[in-house]
Amino acid sequence: MLLLALIAKGGLLPVITPALMGSGFILVGWFVDPLFGIAPTLGILMLIVSAFFANFWRDPDRPIPKDTGIVVSPADGHVMFVKRERATGRRPSKDELEGADEDEHTGTWHPEPCENPLLFSTEQRFEAVPEGEESDNDVWRIAVFMSPLDVHVNRSPIEGTITRMEHRTGKGMRRGPFLPAFRKESQFNERVRTLFERKDGLIVEVMQISGALARTIIPWKSEGANLRRGERFGMIRLGSRVDVRVPVSKFNPCVTGAEEKNSQYPKGELVKAGSSIIYRGI
Repeated sequence: MLLLALIAKGGLLPVITPALMGSGFILVGWFVDPLFGIAPTLGILMLIVSAFFANFWRDPDRPIPKDTGIVVSPADGHVMFVKRERATGRRPSKDELEGADEDEHTGTWHPEPCENPLLFSTEQRFEAVPEGEESDNDVWRIAVFMSPLDVHVNRSPIEGTITRMEHRTGKGMRRGPFLPAFRKESQFNERVRTLFERKDGLIVEVMQISGALARTIIPWKSEGANLRRGERFGMIRLGSRVDVRVPVSKFNPCVTGAEEKNSQYPKGELVKAGSSIIYRGI
């Protein structure tokens, strides 16, 4: 029963069903007829399937830091990179479609960012900030790669309210694209963009991004939900990634990405959803 209590929402049936089938095959083979070894073999295979699903849907409790002015990781995995970025465009309104930039892979963009980029009021196009051109409207982005072996439950990075949650796919696609999550270009894979707003007005943008294997992002909360820091809000099946953007005027990153080629963290620093602090307030 303790094991089942640590299974994520939606995972109970996939874990129990093959476990019961496997146990049944083994009992039949033991007490009735092994059927030339087929029954116990099927039983063992079904128990292996059950163990795989139990590992995939595991959802352990986590200690949540109580420090003030921090942002915790929404995902388990290794930090791909930490980047300072600036907005260079936004998704256009209906009135702005004429004259908008068209990109074969990423879709349609209005060539100006939101009036206040830090409100993240719609999806914006970002680029790395060249040295010497920094501004207070820049953001930090931390990308966390979730391998198939990581816990896939995502947690709220701050205490706040979900003010926006939107599902996006590639231009003209019903699903996808599904590039490998460890590639930079996967930021425009099928994704769910969620805004968390703190009581003081701070907004944190979280992007759940599907990978080559992960084809389903499952939100457990919706717009208007109030969440504690580290509270579960959804999951992504199999390998994937999660990006977190915050204002540079409010936070400094405190993790190391793989792109920094730090010998201590060759794959990037390992972080845990809800437990690991990825940003500290200035």
